[in-house]
Amino acid sequence: MNRGEIRWYKFSSPDKKRPVLILTRDSILDYLEDVIVAPVTSTVREIPSEVSLSVSDGMPRDCAINFDHIQIVSKEKIGSLITTISPQKMKLVREAIAFALNL
Repeated sequence: MNRGEIRWYKFSSPDKKRPVLILTRDSILDYLEDVIVAPVTSTVREIPSEVSLSVSDGMPRDCAINFDHIQIVSKEKIGSLITTISPQKMKLVREAIAFALNL
């Protein structure tokens, strides 16, 4: 598991299994039981607190990473790798987080 990966995560009922972007820095991942993630949604609103992804990014369909819903989740519930986002998308991730948190 590494920062920038999009992996499956099983949220508690009534939610479902959905992709999440790993945000926790790589140097601490081996020491933590929980990680910081941002959920990926098929609802694309095209707002500054989202980063859009598509098939060309390795996703099954068009979607967006939603940084208004960053959360801490159990690392043991993180599933298989879907894709790893590009350095260019990671730059957009930083900008979207700054917008979402008003930094």
